[in-house]
Amino acid sequence: MKTISLRELHESTGAWVREAARVGTLVITDRGKPIARLEAVNADLPANPFLTRKLRPGYVKLRGRLGGGTDSTLIVSADRDAK
Repeated sequence: MKTISLRELHESTGAWVREAARVGTLVITDRGKPIARLEAVNADLPANPFLTRKLRPGYVKLRGRLGGGTDSTLIVSADRDAK
């Protein structure tokens, strides 16, 4: 981990951000005391949890067999016409 002063960071922020991306982590000090850490962001995106989830056994049995069901507007219209 590389250490830089707050003044150095202030003078050339862009260069230090690129340096953090290259080396990983920079510790920023103020009068010799560590006050912050500048870390690079991990570019690897996490896996989609929906693709890796475990399906419940009941759902697995029904998967692909469920139809579209009944249109709710037909039910409401029939109920209104009956009154």
